[in-house]
Amino acid sequence: MRRMILLVAFIIMLPFTCVADDEIAAAQSAIRSQTDAIVRDDGATAYTFASPALQQIFQQPDIFMAMVQKNYAPIYRHKRFDFGESRIQDGKIAQKVEIIDAEGEPWTALYTLERQDGAMKITGCTLVKETGA
Repeated sequence: MRRMILLVAFIIMLPFTCVADDEIAAAQSAIRSQTDAIVRDDGATAYTFASPALQQIFQQPDIFMAMVQKNYAPIYRHKRFDFGESRIQDGKIAQKVEIIDAEGEPWTALYTLERQDGAMKITGCTLVKETGA
């Protein structure tokens, strides 16, 4: 009987887990695609992954790229970019990314994303330099 209850609980939870996994995969894909565009200096493509609110602040791709180059140099020019922990709450995703910048210094980026008009959009990114080992 206990096995049957566990099996039913697993089956009930499976769709939710798959949806969460799909959303995390979509978030990571959006981050990776934007980062790839940033590295190629393709501001027009990078800009498409920003949420409408961010696009309203940075009204043109070249303005967006200038902000990235100035404030997010570890993302703009990095040696390593690895996804860490992800969390989903109320349709919003928080994605941690471990970065090694061009000088070999470690950073952590915390991206926030959500689905807007059917597409996964980046709503923000906080960058923190890691200190000590």
